[in-house]
Amino acid sequence: MHIAWTSFLVALLIIMIVPGPDFVLIMGNAVHSLRKGTEAALGVITGLLVHATLATLGLSALVAAVPTALLVVKVIGALYLAYVGFMTLKTANKATEHRQGKGNVFLRGLLCDLLNPKVMLTFLSLIPQAMDPNSAPLPQAALLSAVTVGVFALFWVIVVPSARQLGTLLSKPKIRATFERVCGTALIGMAASVLAA
Repeated sequence: MHIAWTSFLVALLIIMIVPGPDFVLIMGNAVHSLRKGTEAALGVITGLLVHATLATLGLSALVAAVPTALLVVKVIGALYLAYVGFMTLKTANKATEHRQGKGNVFLRGLLCDLLNPKVMLTFLSLIPQAMDPNSAPLPQAALLSAVTVGVFALFWVIVVPSARQLGTLLSKPKIRATFERVCGTALIGMAASVLAA
C-alpha cells in the first residue's frame, strides 16, 4: 500500500491553518474560557469523526453525487453559520461578563462542523488523491480519515490553551466587543461563501 503521505499531509496542513468557521467558533470561546474553548473543540472533533466515518463508508460520496442533497446540506450549513454569526454580533454589544456562555458550546461546535459542506468535500477531495489505486480502498480511507481527525485534534490541543493568553487583552470591553464583531462578521461571510460555492 503506497499512500501519498507527503502531499496528503502538506495539503492537510494548509487546510488546517486557514481559519474557517470551526476556527472562529473555537477561538471565540477559548479566549473567554479554556473550558468553553475545549468544549467547542470537542464538538468540532466529534463532527470530524462523523464526516470521517461517512467518507470512509462512502455515504458522503453519495450525498455529493446527488445535487439536491448537497444543496440542502449547503443551505442548512450556511443558515447555521449565519445564525451563529448574528448571535455573536448581537452579544458583542452587551456588557455581560460571559457572552459566549449561553447554550451548549459542544453542540454548537458539533453543528458548525456537521453542517459545513466544505468539511465533507475536504474528505472527499483530499483522501482519494492520497490513496493507492492498487490497494483495497476501505482500509486506506479509514487510515487517512483517522489521521485527518488526529491531526486536527492535535492542532486544537495546542491552539486552545494558547488562545487563553489573549484573555488579558480581551478583558477590555471595547477590544472584546471588536473581536466578537470580527468573529461574527467572519462567520456571516463564510456563510455567504458556502452558498456562493
